[in-house]
Amino acid sequence: MPLIIILFLLLPFEILHSTEEYFLTLRNDKVNLRQGPSFDYPVKIIYKKKFLPVLVQDKSDNFRKVRDHENNSGWIHISQLSKKKAAITIDDDLILFSNSTIYSNPIAVLKKGRHVKVNKCNVAWCKIKTGEFKGWLQKKSLWGLL
Repeated sequence: MPLIIILFLLLPFEILHSTEEYFLTLRNDKVNLRQGPSFDYPVKIIYKKKFLPVLVQDKSDNFRKVRDHENNSGWIHISQLSKKKAAITIDDDLILFSNSTIYSNPIAVLKKGRHVKVNKCNVAWCKIKTGEFKGWLQKKSLWGLL
């Protein structure tokens, strides 16, 4: 009897855990965002940016419901998604630093909407690469990371 109670109590946690949102990136330079979770649904948007971050909100078979940084949402086949980390800058005039502190040397100033590849993150900072620049940005200024 106690085993049945424990399983019954854990069931809602499993349901909540399976709907948790997470970020992935686009695998290719051309990815279709569809209106529904099948190739039979029409294409809403064609993305043309490899490694663009998307927030996965739901799943249906081999399709994932995603939302982008401009709040467009739809369905993408899992073969078009990657676990590589990338982000979009959400603040204007961000300073890219040589180390993970505001007291280190500034490298560049980035505008809002800049696409960056993420190498690694700590609690408050991420080491990124964008164009010919490499350095550290504050994590709170990036969309595409949890």
